[in-house]
Amino acid sequence: MAFHEVRLPARLAFGSTGGVERRTDVVTLASGYERRSTPWAMGRRRYLIGSNLRSLADMAELTAFFEARRGRLYGFRFKDFADFASCEPGGTPTAADQILGVGGGGRTTFPLTKAYGDLKRPIRKPVEGSVSVAIGGVELAAEAYSVDVTMGLVVLDSAPGAGVTVTAGFQFDTPVRFDADRLEVTLETFGAGRMAAIPLIEVRV
Repeated sequence: MAFHEVRLPARLAFGSTGGVERRTDVVTLASGYERRSTPWAMGRRRYLIGSNLRSLADMAELTAFFEARRGRLYGFRFKDFADFASCEPGGTPTAADQILGVGGGGRTTFPLTKAYGDLKRPIRKPVEGSVSVAIGGVELAAEAYSVDVTMGLVVLDSAPGAGVTVTAGFQFDTPVRFDADRLEVTLETFGAGRMAAIPLIEVRV
């Protein structure tokens, strides 16, 4: 998939709005009962950015970022300030935050995930240097594992014992793309302007 491993500068996203959406197909039967189903295993995030920008310099930087992504063509990293860490909002990630799996069969590779109730969201874009890992409740030294920050994989140097729990803590970005091929900027003074809100949509990677 066409994706650039670059993050949208945080200040260009201040004042953004957004959240998760689901797709549910609802069929009402003749009896009045409903049959509900979904083709999506996971929700999809949508955001609006740019509407709070007033500085012409910031708008020029966002325009340059948009041009470098060729509009909707290339995906990129986005920090969702409402959901960017393995811990509770306002907390500090620890190696015990999220269960990645259990040892067995010589397994050494574990995908990063974040639990939302009984649903586990794959985390494909962890922030480099933010991942800590524990085996059986004991945090590992950084030299004992590696992290693929482009696919969200933890690779242990040694396989944990059968049934031993592997956990991790981390920060992460959401992979998104622009959902428009056009930017609109209004010049209000010689030093300030206004930009129409720009939609972003999460992409599967």
